[in-house]
Amino acid sequence: MQSTVSRLLTPFHRLLQTVLFPAIEVQLGPLSESHRQLVRILALVEVESLVMSSTRGVGRPARHRRAIARAFVAKAVFNLAATRQLLDRLLADDLLRRLCGWESAAELPHESQFSRAFAEFAASELPQRMHAALIAATQKERLIGHISRDSTAIEVREKPAPVEIKPVAAGKRKPGRPKKGEIVPPPEPRRIDRQREMTLEQMLGELPRLCNAGAKRNSKGYTKSWIGYKLHIDAADGQIPISCILTSASLHDSQAAIPLAEMTARRVTNLYDLMDSAYDAEAIDLHLRSLGRVAIIDRHPHGRAELKAELEAEQRRRRLLAFSTAEDLRYRERTTVERVNARLKDEFGGRTVRVRGHLKVMCHLMFGILALTADQILRLIPPLSC
Repeated sequence: MQSTVSRLLTPFHRLLQTVLFPAIEVQLGPLSESHRQLVRILALVEVESLVMSSTRGVGRPARHRRAIARAFVAKAVFNLAATRQLLDRLLADDLLRRLCGWESAAELPHESQFSRAFAEFAASELPQRMHAALIAATQKERLIGHISRDSTAIEVREKPAPVEIKPVAAGKRKPGRPKKGEIVPPPEPRRIDRQREMTLEQMLGELPRLCNAGAKRNSKGYTKSWIGYKLHIDAADGQIPISCILTSASLHDSQAAIPLAEMTARRVTNLYDLMDSAYDAEAIDLHLRSLGRVAIIDRHPHGRAELKAELEAEQRRRRLLAFSTAEDLRYRERTTVERVNARLKDEFGGRTVRVRGHLKVMCHLMFGILALTADQILRLIPPLSC
């Protein structure tokens, strides 16, 4: 699985080590490991190909857009919490400032210009497009064994949206057993069932995006609540994020499974989809089969006592046996996405969201996802032989 990526990126890695790093050190001085990591990521993602240096239109021309985009990638790589911290680091670190594209501290834009540029990047979905281009360039020809799917809580400093109370429709029947001879209309189809007949754009447009309160049970059985959003991630073998969707925190994980599967199917080819019991739904399994994939989903009792007892007995049997089935062995790979979630929060700014609104929160997270993806791809390249 790594051979295709290695074959594509080994010349790039050799060029970095033998040409680019020595040339930069001659011009700028010795590079620390953090600066080398930033240079590798910037060289791989090619910010210049998607960011215009200036824009044409009414008003003053927008300057330094490419340098500001590189600076936001550096913000994720150095795990800086706020734009003010990024500016302070650029003022103090001559090497970092010149790597981003400013020769002197006097050339640095004001903090307000960084904020306006960030709003433009969020509106145009720049980091999402950069991430999609990176996946297409490095993962399109790779046959991926497993896609692991899960979500993670994103806490923000934002007031939650008020709970929408739906008005009761006129003539709606009361709940309970119908009267004799009463004709009961069929229930409205659920979102997860309607998604199978929708396009990807329609599915994404129907998912809620407002900030609200969410709750999720962790691996130890404790329920955690937060205010903010929920980031749904598809991660490939090698801890490489392939697709991401940001929704309201209250959305159930299963509602984002089919849109994520469709987005991933357009980008890569994989064999198995691994999910926990939150995704145990027939519609998800049928849709993945229609895409030519095998779904390995942990079963959920759904309130049925007999099935719950059966699942507990099955778990005890697995602990006692010295061997496991093939599906059990494959399901263990699902921790890939959990490690991606942990790296995003601990190393690439996923835990320090200081912006508000769905577009800006997604932009902040995707700069971190972009840097994380490039870093993981570069880790797949074997070291150069002497």
